[in-house]
Amino acid sequence: MNILVLNCGSSSIKYQLLDMAQTPVLLAKGLVEKIGLPMGNFTHKPEGKEKWTIEQPIADHTVGMDLILKALTDTNHGVIQSLDEIKAVGHRIAHGGEYFSHSVVITPEVKEKIQACCEIAPLHNPAHLKGIETMERLLPEVPQVAVFDTSFHQTLPEKAYIYGIPYEYYSEYKIRKYGFHGTSHKFVAEKACQILGWNITKKKIITCHLGNGASITAINGGKSVDTSMGFTPVAGLVMGTRCGDIDSGALLYICDKKGLTPAEAVKLTNKESGVFGISGASSDFRELEAAVENGNKRAELALDVFAYNVKKYIGAYAAVLNGVDLIIFTGGIGENNISVRKAICNGLSYLGVNFDEKANQVRGEDKIISAPDSRTLLMTITTDEELVIATDTLNLVK
Repeated sequence: MNILVLNCGSSSIKYQLLDMAQTPVLLAKGLVEKIGLPMGNFTHKPEGKEKWTIEQPIADHTVGMDLILKALTDTNHGVIQSLDEIKAVGHRIAHGGEYFSHSVVITPEVKEKIQACCEIAPLHNPAHLKGIETMERLLPEVPQVAVFDTSFHQTLPEKAYIYGIPYEYYSEYKIRKYGFHGTSHKFVAEKACQILGWNITKKKIITCHLGNGASITAINGGKSVDTSMGFTPVAGLVMGTRCGDIDSGALLYICDKKGLTPAEAVKLTNKESGVFGISGASSDFRELEAAVENGNKRAELALDVFAYNVKKYIGAYAAVLNGVDLIIFTGGIGENNISVRKAICNGLSYLGVNFDEKANQVRGEDKIISAPDSRTLLMTITTDEELVIATDTLNLVK
């Protein structure tokens, strides 16, 4: 069964086509960028064939989606003969609010609830709805499934998700911690336990999804009990361009001094902060490490702040769990950045961690990076959110 996985942003569409008949096989992937701008980009990479790139105006998501479907069936660049070979579409949906604790087949009622979450996820959910409605027009007979970033965290207890503000803001406006990256946290925790031969229901795990967006989750018995992102993805760790946790009084002070509007404050905290804001150089950790080699002290500070933040959350979540059996690193940085992992893991001996520097010399692999006598295991685990979406889609439409 061929399943098309879509992740629609406000001006972009990421996609993969996977054959889920037996062992999952990636057939093609790609990216549509700069939708609605004077000139757009389309990159299509079929497995076993050359990458195909097009530059042309892409007026809206319908045009972008049409490019994708034509590329998948193209004589030279395609991987299927006909669109009839696409049996289902799975969508990554950023925010499901309190409505969804698991993935669902998309119905008019589901679309209404995704729409209801647009007010608390204005940068993401409207784009996801565009993707759903576009596929309804282009492939009207094909079932669609919504997989939510937030659903894994719906097991958080009230004491973990309620903010210290008047309770009516929760009861009236649903202001609370929701958490994100749920598909990745769930996937890597289950994958690690499968590799280790563990029963996840008996284990305490801390998952560190570290990329340009980064979050940490405490998992007890297979369930999320706390997570670092909050009402929006800007909370928690210092990230690539997001500020992470900040004293609200400091933000209000900046807004007053600079005369910032709410929209400008959102831009400041989401696009201009994090390691980019601290370093003044880049949000790319490879570029920051190169800058450190050239003596850039602010780049060094940015990396130190990032590693310190991750270490601090690991300690906090070890307290939440009353111990930890396994700490997992995943995401672009977590899977590939040897020096950042080292900076985080040195100093965790109080948790029974014996970090193995030699084992840590690994990128993009599923591997134990703690010493054999370490009471708490450390692992790098490669994540695959698209596979999670495709798997959930397969299970629901079958």
